[in-house]
Order: sequence, then C-alpha cells, then structure tokens
Amino acid sequence: MSQVPRFLHLHPQTPRRRGEWLALTVLAGLLALQLIIQQWATLAASPRLRPLLQTACAVLHCPLPVWHEPAAFTLLARDVIARPDRPGVLRVQASLRNDARYPQPWPVLVLTLADADGRVLGSRRFQPREYLAGTDPAPALLQPGQAGQIAFDILEPGPTAVAFDFRFE
Repeated sequence: MSQVPRFLHLHPQTPRRRGEWLALTVLAGLLALQLIIQQWATLAASPRLRPLLQTACAVLHCPLPVWHEPAAFTLLARDVIARPDRPGVLRVQASLRNDARYPQPWPVLVLTLADADGRVLGSRRFQPREYLAGTDPAPALLQPGQAGQIAFDILEPGPTAVAFDFRFE
C-alpha cells in the first residue's frame, strides 16, 4: 500500500484557522464600512436608500447630508419689472415650491437675460444668501410641498434685454 502525501489528509479546522477566518471577516467588514463612509453623500442622495439611512442615523445619531435635488423645485411665478422709484434698476420676483420628498436647502438661482433674438446678454448665479437678504429669517430648509418667495434688485443691462430665464442648481 502506498503512502498518501501528508498535505492530502483532511484535518479538522484548528483554532488558528478559525482565528484567520475571524480576522478575514473583520477586515472585510472594515472595508465595507470604509466604502460606505467614502460614498456617504452619494448613498444619502439615493431615493431608494434615503429612508433606510434616515432610520439608521436616527438610531446611531450620525449626520445625514441634506437632500439636494434642484430639479424638484417648481417655479410657480416669476416677474422682472422696472422699479419706477429707481431708474436703471429691475426688480426680480419669483415664487417656487419644493416638490421633493425631503426637505432641502434653498437652491442656487441662475438668472439669464437675453435680447429679442435670443442672444444671451448676461447670466449670473445667485446664492440663497443673496436673494433672501431682504427677507425675515427664511427657513434654512424648504419642507416638501412648501413654497417660498424670492425678491431682489439687479441693474438693468440695457433696453435690449427682453427675455429672462430662471434655472435652479
């Protein structure tokens, strides 16, 4: 009868092997945790994962990034009019509503002015602190379904500016 090589014998797991598997499991868990932390903002922006993360953060007391979905803002009304009491100044007014499922901060407003032929005469991004400066303390977040008002003044770019475009970022 021939001798079977020693490495072919099956041995029950030794305590050392169980320790290696435990270490491997812990390291795999730490890697998964590291990936979650690295992608936290992306995961929090997912409509499918958001409810799960809100529940987990309520229990674990962890910060969850504020929901940011500019496309969910609906422009209800807008107007750009000349101020009779201040020549050369235009009053920009708008009303918007948060149609997202979650509260979100006021959006950045991009205002573009064009002439009658559609040529852009100017464009500017307005931060919330700029267009909310004259209002009473506005809430930091707009709740789902909540509407808000914007009103601010700009210098008139000239008599050829006849078209105005509003966009949210």
